[in-house]
Amino acid sequence: MADWQSVAGGVTAPKGYKASGITAGLKPSGAPDLALIWSEVEAIAAGVFTTSQVRAACVDYCRQRLQAKASANAILCNAGQANAATGAQGWADTLESAQLLAKEIGCAPESVLIASTGVIGQRIRMEQLRAGIPNLVAAASPTGSEDASKAIITTDLVPKSIALETSLDGRPVRIGGISKGSGMIHPNMATMLAFVTCDAAISPHLWQQMVSRAADKSFNQITVDGDTSTNDTLLALANGESRTPAITEMNDDAAKLEAMLTAVCIHLAKAIARDGEGATCLLEVHVAGAPDDTAARQVARAVAGSALLKSAIFGRDPNWGRIAAAAGRAGVAFDQGKLEIKLGSFLLMEHGQPLPFDRTAANAYLKQAAAGEYLTSDTVLISLNLGNGGGVGTAWGCDLSYDYVKINAEYTT
Repeated sequence: MADWQSVAGGVTAPKGYKASGITAGLKPSGAPDLALIWSEVEAIAAGVFTTSQVRAACVDYCRQRLQAKASANAILCNAGQANAATGAQGWADTLESAQLLAKEIGCAPESVLIASTGVIGQRIRMEQLRAGIPNLVAAASPTGSEDASKAIITTDLVPKSIALETSLDGRPVRIGGISKGSGMIHPNMATMLAFVTCDAAISPHLWQQMVSRAADKSFNQITVDGDTSTNDTLLALANGESRTPAITEMNDDAAKLEAMLTAVCIHLAKAIARDGEGATCLLEVHVAGAPDDTAARQVARAVAGSALLKSAIFGRDPNWGRIAAAAGRAGVAFDQGKLEIKLGSFLLMEHGQPLPFDRTAANAYLKQAAAGEYLTSDTVLISLNLGNGGGVGTAWGCDLSYDYVKINAEYTT
């Protein structure tokens, strides 16, 4: 049983945080498009970013800021323009965005982190952003997480949010998070943004290590379409406002905090995969019996990312051969004579041998998942055992529907 409980509030559930989300006119649709997460005190900051060689200005900006100073007061996120592949002017726009917010909230520009999402190749609409920032700051409140979560989304159908609470040294500690992502989702990282807040006190190097490990088990284990984005950003703040003793090394409290952080990240990552563009169900792939956990996660990603399998899931076709084929090309050595595959409760292969199964019932299982409720019964579960190794791993994806093509064929038109 998990050593934490769910609480309301998203990124403002931990002590000492405010948030807001407004319509500044960045999106042509008139939807909310500018978000703020603001710590009342300087917070320890960590980040994980896209590995793409074509990066948004905000990604390089945040990397530089965190390398020079592992702390921040605020995160500013604009939606509508990715500000990626925008050259020197895009870089200048990012710097100005940080300066504008810093002046408004009374901190150094170096204490503002920036994230952007939207159409690649489009600069931030700076006239609208300049006019919007005073309103954004004025709207910031300890109950503003929901507004912020709505203001960071693009093609998402739903906002994504969570907050958890545990106890350290007899005092409550909370971690909250919001994320966005629906298409252009693939490991390294998955277009996704995620912002996490925490009120524990922790050393910078340890917080960065925890955030990186949590990302490996969550955001780097989801795939929608095989496309890694230019803007992928995970930013995590820890401001110490819980007044618990500072965590400076791995111990029981550190392990408990990291487990809760990982749970927050997995929840947000699964929400992104479930909200994949055009998706009708969530795909969860468990792998056991691998040489180590890294290998297991690699196989799980290959299966979850198979376009052929994703298409079969959308067609409610229990074509398990596509599962076996994807596992086989994952780049992990295993004995196919020991391979076991399950779809839900249906055992399809055991000891490398195909087994008879009720195809009609398996088809019905896939149909039921497509008709399920968001993040509850809508999960198609695939389990593989590769042999006798101790490695385990999980990845998440979604089916590939006709609507995915339609959404992306008309994205900028």
